[in-house]
Amino acid sequence: MKAKEFDKKFDDNEEDIIENLDLSTLKHPNQEQKRLGIDFPVWVLDSLNKEANRAGVSLESIIKIWLVERLEEQAVNKMRQVSYAE
Repeated sequence: MKAKEFDKKFDDNEEDIIENLDLSTLKHPNQEQKRLGIDFPVWVLDSLNKEANRAGVSLESIIKIWLVERLEEQAVNKMRQVSYAE
């Protein structure tokens, strides 16, 4: 299928264009995994384990969730600071 034909189908909402895509090579930017070893004091691990059990997730998951939440919060705060400065 030519690009113009594909664009027209997309623009006109004629049909579901997803069937015309090869999703086997799809990659998500910034989603590559990289292993990291971190040492925590025992009391921190105990607290994290309690929170993970309470939430019904693994220790690794609670750490990831909280880190992502914090990074998103930081990004929102940074955007607010930029908009206030304008």
